[in-house]
Amino acid sequence: MSRQNTDNTPQKIRLDKWLWAARLFKTRALARDMVQAGKVHYNGQRSKPGKLVEVGAMLTVPAGWDTKELQVQGLSDKRLSAPLAQELYEETPASIKKREENQQARKLQTFHNPKPDGRPDKKQRRQIIKFKQQ
Repeated sequence: MSRQNTDNTPQKIRLDKWLWAARLFKTRALARDMVQAGKVHYNGQRSKPGKLVEVGAMLTVPAGWDTKELQVQGLSDKRLSAPLAQELYEETPASIKKREENQQARKLQTFHNPKPDGRPDKKQRRQIIKFKQQ
């Protein structure tokens, strides 16, 4: 029983396996856990790791501090190289714009006074004590 068409694309791929093959998660177990936890949405709804992925489906996937909205462009059950894996999906323009806006907001909120390199030396401690006593 063959799982692939004559044009070398699989017919049925589990959601967790597709997420792993598209390099959205490092391991398949991590992909499964994220789907089970409800972090990954398939066509706007929570789903199970065994959900069969279809071309054209919309996915919402967490990516660090943000989420990516992806449209499935291709199917693969094998983990491909990064350039080939990126061809399996396309991120929506709205998602790209929102992630860039969030990134700019995070940059603006960064603490402009960096942490000191180490503990204050004796002279600096005396200055701190003097300042606190004023």
